[in-house]
Amino acid sequence: MVELHRVVVGYDGSDFSMQALDWALDECELRRLPLTITHAWRWPYGEAAEEAKLHLRKAAEHVLCHGAECARASSTLTDVQTDLYEGSPAERIVALSAGADLVVLGSRGLGTLARSVVGSVATYVAARTQAPVIIVRGPGPLPTPTHPGPVVLGLSPATPDTALQFAFDEAALRRLRLVAVHAVHLQTMAWGVAMAPVPDVETVTWTGRQRMEERLAPWHDRHAEIHVEVHAVISPAKEALRTASAQASLLVVGAERTRHHGRLSTVVRAVAEHAVCPVAVVPGLLDDRPNR
Repeated sequence: MVELHRVVVGYDGSDFSMQALDWALDECELRRLPLTITHAWRWPYGEAAEEAKLHLRKAAEHVLCHGAECARASSTLTDVQTDLYEGSPAERIVALSAGADLVVLGSRGLGTLARSVVGSVATYVAARTQAPVIIVRGPGPLPTPTHPGPVVLGLSPATPDTALQFAFDEAALRRLRLVAVHAVHLQTMAWGVAMAPVPDVETVTWTGRQRMEERLAPWHDRHAEIHVEVHAVISPAKEALRTASAQASLLVVGAERTRHHGRLSTVVRAVAEHAVCPVAVVPGLLDDRPNR
């Protein structure tokens, strides 16, 4: 089994990757882990002389060196390594995720055009990663809020245990409260002779909240210092999480089984693209089953 002992951040010199670097440095200091800064480059114009490619490589080395200098100058880290790779940045980051505790990416950048709000590299990595991925959105330095919001966990019966553990760990490291948001779906009513009774919304939400509190109990027992709230809301999951992200420091979601096919679920993709705060996508283990 590969030992996980490093934070990996994708860096290309853009404002988006600078913000990702800031978040990665924070994680390294909180977790007391070393940092690997990776930058990928490739010649985009077909066949070319080696001398021309060498110039592009030198430029890539300069970008990576700048990132490492920024990391060392703005943190207390003593172990900052660099990784220069010729090829696909997304594939390289996925490969590095196998030996990482955490991967941090900007919402755009790394030399690719964004398909939407979240960049194609971040989408590719989040769908295939072997480590949790935090997607930090927006350019420029991270603001330092006077009153930081909670860690928000998107919680359903299918959420992998790894996502719960990650959310509790982040809340503990940052000394923040944890808010679990559970979206409750009411059954569609069919008007006719055999019409089902109108559901009691209060009872449905209370039942959903109770089930999720039971699900969280083992982790809460291990992290008694964390203030935990469970909110059950009548809303599509992606809308409920988008709303909750407006006041959050970090939104945590679990990657469902479709990640093995290189695709994010609809809900995970939606929050990765539209959440207001940074989003952590946490993959489940192959044998991961929610604790009942």
